[in-house]
Amino acid sequence: MRAIFFDCPSFLAQLYDDELGAIVPDLGMTIDDVPGDDVAAYVGDAVGVINDHTYMPEDVLAACRALKVIVFMGTGASSYIDVAAAERLGIEVRTIKGYGDTTVAEHALALMFDCGRQTARMDRALRATGNWRTLDGVEFAGKTLGVVGTGGVGREMVRLGAGIGMEVVAWNRSGVPADLPCRAAETLDALLGEAHVVSLHLGLNDETRGMIDARRLALLRPGAMLVNTARGAVIDEAALVDVLREGRIRAAGLDVFADEPIGADHPLVALENVTLTPHAAFMTAEASYRLLRMALEQMRDALEGLGLPAPGADAGGGA
Repeated sequence: MRAIFFDCPSFLAQLYDDELGAIVPDLGMTIDDVPGDDVAAYVGDAVGVINDHTYMPEDVLAACRALKVIVFMGTGASSYIDVAAAERLGIEVRTIKGYGDTTVAEHALALMFDCGRQTARMDRALRATGNWRTLDGVEFAGKTLGVVGTGGVGREMVRLGAGIGMEVVAWNRSGVPADLPCRAAETLDALLGEAHVVSLHLGLNDETRGMIDARRLALLRPGAMLVNTARGAVIDEAALVDVLREGRIRAAGLDVFADEPIGADHPLVALENVTLTPHAAFMTAEASYRLLRMALEQMRDALEGLGLPAPGADAGGGA
């Protein structure tokens, strides 16, 4: 009986300290990837597994005879784990929410500022040719920020927008919480037509896939800016390329894409009026430490819930 973190990214391993180590003592850990090709053989008799990026289809899960719980490092467990098969096999799959809400919102704000001030574009020009040309910018104080989705990240984006003096309007499928410093839009379409900046903070599901389509992109006001740190498939990417190429909006700041990673031949890469980052909004030491701590706490709680002591814990008895 033991628990392992079998694919711990190097940057997370570097954050591991005595405080974290005390949560699940003697946790087995492999850096970066599971050794060899046989995941089930490596899992062996582990009761608990922390999974960052390893695929676990049904046949792998079935071969992990002792496995009772998987803690996935994030919210998108179904991208790597056959969650339905795990349920059939009696394996609990736990996910981690909220660890990066502030970090992701701050990245969205950074993309918004770059859309308005063109900092990345001027940096590229200076480095490539020494081109000393100032580009026109936008002052955000007093502008309208439209926040689409008011879950954890969306709530933080509302707070940040209000904090820099923007008028914030929000829309959420289940309603906007009354305690946020914003007003609620009657409809998503109304928000899109009003906001100077639209920031997307929606989960991806059948209802939200392609939600920002050609019709809705056409509702954006001239000079609007669109920021997406949620999921790429929320936007009709081809329609967005058309809108940007034709200059119907000022700019877009994108951290997520329909298919990742994108390559140098992607249509968005050729456009000057878009700032691209490689799905990096979650990536800060602070968020990573919270993620690691929460994962370890989930594993500890899961083992205790099974009536099992965490690996290395004192099982009691003896003299």
